[in-house]
Amino acid sequence: MHPPARSNPPLRPRRELPTNRARGGDASTPDPARPRALAALARQAQQEPDLDAIGPDLSGLAPRDAAFAHAIYDAAVRHWPLLVHLLSRRLTKPWSILDPGLRGALLGGAAQVLLLDRVPPYAAIDHAVSWVKVAVRPGAGGVANAVLRKIARLRTDEPASKRATYEGGRNELPLSGGGSLVLREPELPEDEHERLALATGHSRWLVERWASAWGWDRARALCLHALGRPPIILNVAHACAPLDAIPTVRVHDRTGRAVFAGTHAELATLLGSRGDLWVQDDASAGAVESAADLRPRLIVDLCAGQGTKTRQLAAIFPSATIVATDTDPRRRTTLARTFEGHARVRVDAPEAVMTARRGQASLVLLDVPCSNTGVLARRPEARTRFRPASLESLVTLQRSILERGAELLDRGDPKAGVLYSTCSLEAAENEHQAAWAASRLGLRVERLRRAWPSGAPGGEARAYSDGAFSALLTPSS
Repeated sequence: MHPPARSNPPLRPRRELPTNRARGGDASTPDPARPRALAALARQAQQEPDLDAIGPDLSGLAPRDAAFAHAIYDAAVRHWPLLVHLLSRRLTKPWSILDPGLRGALLGGAAQVLLLDRVPPYAAIDHAVSWVKVAVRPGAGGVANAVLRKIARLRTDEPASKRATYEGGRNELPLSGGGSLVLREPELPEDEHERLALATGHSRWLVERWASAWGWDRARALCLHALGRPPIILNVAHACAPLDAIPTVRVHDRTGRAVFAGTHAELATLLGSRGDLWVQDDASAGAVESAADLRPRLIVDLCAGQGTKTRQLAAIFPSATIVATDTDPRRRTTLARTFEGHARVRVDAPEAVMTARRGQASLVLLDVPCSNTGVLARRPEARTRFRPASLESLVTLQRSILERGAELLDRGDPKAGVLYSTCSLEAAENEHQAAWAASRLGLRVERLRRAWPSGAPGGEARAYSDGAFSALLTPSS
């Protein structure tokens, strides 16, 4: 599933921020990790309130330094609204008017002080102050020092400062690794909905929406699920050789899935040597698997993205010809490179597909752009972008794609169908869209499937799964 296309607001016309490598961020410096993380957070701060998947530049870093830089960045993004709340309470100026470089340093420093174990607070504060003096201006170092020292005083060294479970108190910060950090003072709002939203990085609107639709307990569980660190899940349903001897591959509770527990370099090596497995969560894989008993001749993957489900289609339907496309030229280039020389997969431009394949497809896969509310643990930045206006825009876009998909369908084939898929939990993007297609496009809803997220912060990787939805839409006559 790829994110919906959107235009970012223009960056503020201030002086250029330092790049991820600038100001002591090259791999030869004594501390190469922190500058990369703070520079990435400074760039991210320019996007507020709409965060984006920027990430720190990890090129050239040793694995340990790369992991530390990513840990700082991930902790700050995953807890962004909460950290902003805590920092703002200790500022004399509004958060929004601060230089983005200063905001990035404050976020990175606070994330280390509050959320990362085995990081001495003085080291995090000293580095943030030094970085700000160079990257922003010398005077900003005093602000960073004063605010981060106040943040450090929120922590206590008492044994009771950590709890094995998050109880939802006003003085608790739920942790991505499970449990909670207990602060010296109650820092979070009294209102229960607002407190859960802030503590887990969601909007109050989304928390109330979920609580209204499914009850408080499920809304709370979904918010905490999104706070956790998701494992890498492999689709091994089509593996041609045993995986037992690979130490980085562990068992998963779902048949045909496995957990990868190695480094990214080890993952790249494994995937490069094995074309019979790939990274794909169980919830995502279930969409195509729900149609596995069909026998399509021609499949069109209209929103192919990076090609994960395209690869799955080729494995499940070995006799089918598959045409894959995507509206994003960059993703289409990746698709073409991935399936170069493949005997049954062809990559074409969307216009060519709509012209040449109209009324011919036995199966049309529509893995449409969506709100990503089923995969917020993997896409924490998406939590800040989901609002009523964005949902309305997505629904309109999804219906347009459904109309195009229906045009490709061979209605003379009684077993033809449109497989509609999202990684969203929202009925407006799921069941309501299937019902709309049935009433407006002459399709019948079959095999409706909703997968709820499973797993909580600190839980076992083998039990983890994202959230997703799919429905098979077949000609009604």
